[in-house]
Amino acid sequence: MPRPLQELDTTASRRAQPGAWLRAVVWLVEAGLHRRAGATTLAVARDLAGRMDYGLGLVLYDLEGTAARCGVSAATVKRHVRVLRELGALVWQRHGTKRNLHLPGRRYAGMATIYAATIPAAYDSAMGHRLEGAGYGARVCGVTDAGRDRAVEAAQERRRSADNSASRKRSSGGCAPHSSAPHHDRRTADVSGKPNYTSRRRATADRGRRRSPLQVARDIAVARQVRPLVAWTQCEGLRRLAYALRPLIDRGLDSRDIAAELCGSAVGWRPVRPAAWITAVLARDRELPLGHGGAEPSEAFRRAVTEVRESSAEGAVPVDGIDGLTRAEVVQLRSAAVTDPGLVLAALENLGERDTRRLYTNRIVDEVLVYEFTGVRRARIDRGRPGA
Repeated sequence: MPRPLQELDTTASRRAQPGAWLRAVVWLVEAGLHRRAGATTLAVARDLAGRMDYGLGLVLYDLEGTAARCGVSAATVKRHVRVLRELGALVWQRHGTKRNLHLPGRRYAGMATIYAATIPAAYDSAMGHRLEGAGYGARVCGVTDAGRDRAVEAAQERRRSADNSASRKRSSGGCAPHSSAPHHDRRTADVSGKPNYTSRRRATADRGRRRSPLQVARDIAVARQVRPLVAWTQCEGLRRLAYALRPLIDRGLDSRDIAAELCGSAVGWRPVRPAAWITAVLARDRELPLGHGGAEPSEAFRRAVTEVRESSAEGAVPVDGIDGLTRAEVVQLRSAAVTDPGLVLAALENLGERDTRRLYTNRIVDEVLVYEFTGVRRARIDRGRPGA
């Protein structure tokens, strides 16, 4: 395709989204329509498709970054991008420039090149696509009889390939032999006429154990205090961690006791999915017989408890810091918390829930926790915020 037709306004190719564009590029390269197109062209095209806007098909050039990701030189990326333009698969949406734009706060800022993904008419003709419109704004509105036959053949070929791969897996001898251990008993369906829908029973039981938004917000506040104390939980989200810690919270344990329990349960390794692992361990502990609870804790568990308590004590804020505040300072902090709930959240992290409620009152803390969980702010706080 000549250079004058490699612009968005003058191209004869139609716009495309990343998935369809990449399939078209693979076909163009395999068809041998350009003598310089090859595996490197496909690698550059895959990098562009991975960064491409899904709806508009626009992508930043990023010459140096593309070269680094593809493991080639910048000159090679330029050459294969030119191949894609000559195939009709890329057009300029905006030409970049090295002229300094003098943006505030930056010593130098140039203008980046932006490409638009396009599909040439040669691909649509081979696939039997019928187009409506012309140029960049054209779109597929149907297929010809030859295109329909081609699509059917391609679908049958994909199905045959999937069936062959499945049969090869079944015939391979790499499967493990059946275990000689006794199998678990399977429950049989009750056909006596009584309702036996397990999902309904489980849903009814779950509704009975449902927690209020305030309880969930308190769980999240506890999880926020536990996560910095246990290293392997720091990759887990607060809501998942709070849900997993509910059995420990319901036992009345504070953040330090919970951290000690977790450190003693996973000594010497890091679970990949902390919340799921905690849930499994707590469920296993509930299934243990009562006599098992009389065993003495291991030495590793005692060391973990001591380390967690010492590290927590070093970073804790002494209670004297709250008792030493004057009445005017307390009033000032409570007034500031009405307009800035972040002060309450910070106090929960550093002081704990008991001292935070002493400082900011139960009403303010409850309102902040409900807002943290549901995103719904009460009218009293809204009236206190500026501009409300």
